[in-house]
Amino acid sequence: MPASKLKIPRRVWYLSLVSLFNDTASEMLYPIMPIFLTQVLGAPVFVVGIIEGVAEGMAAFFKAIFGYWSDKLQKRKIFVVSGYGAAALSKVLIALASSWPMVLLARTVDRLGKGARTGARDALLLEETDATNKGFIFGFHRSMDSLGAVIGPTIALVLLYLLHNNFRTVLYLATIPAVLSLLFFVFIQDTRTKILSSKV
Repeated sequence: MPASKLKIPRRVWYLSLVSLFNDTASEMLYPIMPIFLTQVLGAPVFVVGIIEGVAEGMAAFFKAIFGYWSDKLQKRKIFVVSGYGAAALSKVLIALASSWPMVLLARTVDRLGKGARTGARDALLLEETDATNKGFIFGFHRSMDSLGAVIGPTIALVLLYLLHNNFRTVLYLATIPAVLSLLFFVFIQDTRTKILSSKV
C-alpha cells in the first residue's frame, strides 16, 4: 500500500483514542466484576450471568435502532458522544453500587450506550475512507480498541495488588479513563454535509 494510504486521518485518530480509553476502563472492570458482585455485594452466582445476558441483549437490540435513527437525522456525533457518555456514567454507577440491581442498571446503561454509538461511529470512520484504505482505517481503529482490552485488565490486576484487593477503589479508578475518553470529542467534527448539485 502506498505511504499516502497509510496516513491516519485526524478524526480517525481521535475516535480511536476514544475507543482506547473507553475500552481500557471497561476491561478494568471485567476481571473483578464477578467477584465484586458475589463477594462484595453478596449476589448469587447466577445473577452474574443474568446481568451480562440482559446487557448484551440491550446492545444487540439497539444497534440497529440507533443506527437507523442516525441515518434518518444525518447526525453522528450526538449519538457517539451520548453512547460513550453513557459508558462513562455506567462506570460511576457500578463504583457506587450497593446492591446487584444497581449493577444491572449500570450495565444496561453501558450497553444501551454501545448500541447508540456503534453505527454512528462506524459511519464517521467510513467518511474518512476511500476504495483503497477501508480495511486499513477500520483495522487501525479496531487495533486501538483491542489495545485497551490488553491495558485494562493489566492495570486492574496491578491496582488490586497495590491496593490489597480493594475492589471498590479499583472501580472508582476505572471511571478516570472513561471520562478522559470524552475529552477527545472536542476535536471531532460531526458528519460532513453532502452537497448535491443538479445539472442544468
